[in-house]
Amino acid sequence: MPPRRSTGTDPEAEHPRYAGQYLLEAELGSGGMGIVHLARSASGLRLAVKVVHAEFAQDPEFRGRFRQEVAAARRVSGAFTAPVVDADPEAGHPWMATLFIPGPTLAEHVKRNGALPPARLRHLMAGLAEALRDIHRAGVVHRDLKPSNVLLAGDGPKVIDFGISRPSDSELRTETGKLIGTPPFMAPEQFRRPRQVGPAADVFALGSVIVHAATGSGPFDSDSPYLVAYQVVHDEPDLTGVPEDIAGLVSRCLAKEPEDRPTPDELMTALRSVSASYDTQAFIPEQRTRNGESERHAQEERADAPSPSAASPWTDPAADDASPASGSGPVSDAWSGPVSGAGSGPAADDETHARGSGPARPGAPAPENRPAQPGTPGTPGTPGTSGTETDPAGPRSARRRLLRAVAAAGLAVAVAVGATVLLAGSDDPAPQKKDTRQRSASAFRPWEVELTARGAEATGQPHCTYTPHTLYCIRPGVLAAAVDATDGRVLWSRDDTARRGTDVAQEPVLSGGLLHVLSRGGKQLSALDPATGRTRWSRDVTRYEGRVAHAGGVVLLTGPDSRVTALDAATGKEKWQHTLPGQTMPSFSSYGDGVAYAVTAAGKETRVAAVDPQTGAMSWQRHLAGTLSIVGAHSGAVWFTSTATDSYTDAVVRYDVAHRAAERVALRFPLPGAQAAVAGDTVYLLADGGALVAVDTRTSKQLWRAETSVSWASAPVVAGNRLYLSAVDGRLLAVDTARGTLLGQTKARLGDRRGSLVNVLPAPVAAPGRVYGTAPDGSLFAVDARDPSAW
Repeated sequence: MPPRRSTGTDPEAEHPRYAGQYLLEAELGSGGMGIVHLARSASGLRLAVKVVHAEFAQDPEFRGRFRQEVAAARRVSGAFTAPVVDADPEAGHPWMATLFIPGPTLAEHVKRNGALPPARLRHLMAGLAEALRDIHRAGVVHRDLKPSNVLLAGDGPKVIDFGISRPSDSELRTETGKLIGTPPFMAPEQFRRPRQVGPAADVFALGSVIVHAATGSGPFDSDSPYLVAYQVVHDEPDLTGVPEDIAGLVSRCLAKEPEDRPTPDELMTALRSVSASYDTQAFIPEQRTRNGESERHAQEERADAPSPSAASPWTDPAADDASPASGSGPVSDAWSGPVSGAGSGPAADDETHARGSGPARPGAPAPENRPAQPGTPGTPGTPGTSGTETDPAGPRSARRRLLRAVAAAGLAVAVAVGATVLLAGSDDPAPQKKDTRQRSASAFRPWEVELTARGAEATGQPHCTYTPHTLYCIRPGVLAAAVDATDGRVLWSRDDTARRGTDVAQEPVLSGGLLHVLSRGGKQLSALDPATGRTRWSRDVTRYEGRVAHAGGVVLLTGPDSRVTALDAATGKEKWQHTLPGQTMPSFSSYGDGVAYAVTAAGKETRVAAVDPQTGAMSWQRHLAGTLSIVGAHSGAVWFTSTATDSYTDAVVRYDVAHRAAERVALRFPLPGAQAAVAGDTVYLLADGGALVAVDTRTSKQLWRAETSVSWASAPVVAGNRLYLSAVDGRLLAVDTARGTLLGQTKARLGDRRGSLVNVLPAPVAAPGRVYGTAPDGSLFAVDARDPSAW
């Protein structure tokens, strides 16, 4: 949004064009004490400039407090704050300029995405403790730490608004003045003896902030600020919903007496021993994880940060603080024609498999090999496949599982592959019910349905794959179900009384004309008739421990001795069995080109082989430098993501098969828990925490970076000029692939399963003119892909 211009110098001229020498380009938001603008210096540096409201500019007492805020902010280290660049408390409209930091506030993030996962809470708590340590070392007491004063930036949490007293922020006032702070996040001493508030008050506020991040509400909750004040002083905090491993520490922070609370240093020490899954690197600012990162790169990253009015309309302004403005970018024309894979030439099989994978979550079993996603649709002019199978992704599945256990919440996982939906091949299409109705995109209407089980409890989120006119879905409690893709009618459904929990072992796969599903916790592979749901054949696959893949009409089972057994997907009969030279416990991926890509991690290199799934013969094998995860293949090239020793994705690699040439494109800043999708020569990376990056592997350039504010998402899906992703709260988001702007999003669908954890979030399923999503409340829904702004 462009800034509103001043038309005079009277007190009502709230929107000057300049603050000092800084051009005010856009309004980021409005808070109780002023307006925050996006501004630019003469050198091009992007700034956030806070300009005080005219009514307070005339108040000498307020000016004094504003001077105090500026002085306090300048004294605090910039590592955990927005550093002050310039300020003029004496101006007609007092102002302060800080570096512009893209990202939502914690308040907005929780509002949009729900409670943070347990590991994220630990990381947030550690980051805030570290920030308070530095703030207190500078001799500053914040006095107003709350969710809307915590920015979730791409390089870690930032604390803003130091020592501010904002009259409109607090409804509770004394007869002699205004209390400093916000009641739900104030310490008892701020009500009882406000003149004696010390650093311990900030620790109390930290405890309240963590409760809010864990539950969506504070430990003292009421519509009346007076009642909240009474509860803070006299009542015990409500810690319902706070994870057990940090509940005791949070309780200590919320002690009534300041001397009973831990110091920030004590908090940091305690957090290191809270859980074996705590990872001190996972939420440390990215600059600290890259020794020697130059300021030049930091400046480039700031320069590429999306503007609030265009490339980052991800969050709405917080209720009581300025934050980036929300909105929608322009809506592009919907892509048309069949959804095609990124492979070169027609598919050699009829398999369809759409899946989204994500970092493993604590408490959820991580399969040894998870099925990979198919290559995403190519850009216009890129040959596509008619259908594909996808198979376990990544060359380091065992190593990944170990890293997930150590890193918690997937912040230190290797990259999983992006996904999209591919239409079944015409040579052997899945049987379809005869239907003479017109099934055109123009006649499509949004729908929503919940997949239920008659003889078992259905839990968790559905995972689906698509063929023309039909969706095939699985869900804990539902072995498989067929859903009419046009209107959401359930055509048939089979219960699975043996399936427990909220996770599925593997997405459903259409292969050999049959629907393949894993049941009994990944121990039983069943091939079902897509028309009726009846079992055609089944096999116990317990010994393969989830290492089940599909490629070219063949099921590939990798045993603990690295021996690969190939089954005919249509009959279940064995086709061949042997080990692959140079491959130890290989994981397989397929992208619709009739090739099974075997990947094995071997020290500081990755071995990649192209295998004919019909015979087991290898057409080529290469040893590539680095720890790589395969993310796509088409047109004679294979794409990988590279993982650094700290488990962050630090580069994208394009391997030209014919020329045996690997092109490595380093990322400006490593990404935690990144998932990828390939479209043409562009790789889209979605990081844990919401950063979305587009990299052109032909030009070796980063095209754009956007902040989605989605803390935990599915793998991205690319279809035409749109990128789709699902958030942990059930929202489906659409992004313009050209610029990274948000085009639209659906409502959240959490239901009553807010506390449930799943191993991976299923990716959306894209089809001509429509997109299908699933949600934690068990729903499967369809929206019009042509107009995401109307979702």
